[in-house]
Amino acid sequence: MSRPKKRPARSRRARSTTLPARRGTSRWAWIGLAAPLLVIGIVVMIGIVTFQPEHGVLGDEAPPFTLPTSAGTEVALDELLAGGNEALLYFSMGVGCDGCFAQIPEVDTALAERGITLVPVMVDPPHAVATESARFGITDPILIDQDRQVSAAYEMLGMYGHSDRPSHSFALVGQDGQVRWVKHYATMFVPADELIGELPDA
Repeated sequence: MSRPKKRPARSRRARSTTLPARRGTSRWAWIGLAAPLLVIGIVVMIGIVTFQPEHGVLGDEAPPFTLPTSAGTEVALDELLAGGNEALLYFSMGVGCDGCFAQIPEVDTALAERGITLVPVMVDPPHAVATESARFGITDPILIDQDRQVSAAYEMLGMYGHSDRPSHSFALVGQDGQVRWVKHYATMFVPADELIGELPDA
């Protein structure tokens, strides 16, 4: 009886020359799949950073308001403008955002020198805002917009994915009661020189 023929064994050299080729092909295949995803991710990130929402209230008469403050008082827009300064309304995420509170002392003095009163507006409870204000050495009261009606009137909700609260936005109200400038920032802190440099001339 004849024995079945054995398959010739591959030489070690043959095996060693084929494995790297397969690894190389697999590596290039992964790169081919990953490259388009990377490009898409970069495009999305650029879009988030450069995207500027519509400024619906720009050029309109500023919506009037009277709001409670973190100090238990009330402040009206008319009172803010009665002193002769313009009012820069600053709508931020508020409690939980350290940069939002650090923003206030960063720009307050520089704005006052230009005849502009900084008016921070937050949607958190007064006691929480007061506690955080003290932590950052902020002595002026912050306006409280818990029902978000003022934030909505100035179209400050829904920016950069924050549907239920403002992001980091400003609205400059002139002495004539018109909204002169609006800016929504993607970051949670803006250096004073950058913010001042973007404001319109008096």
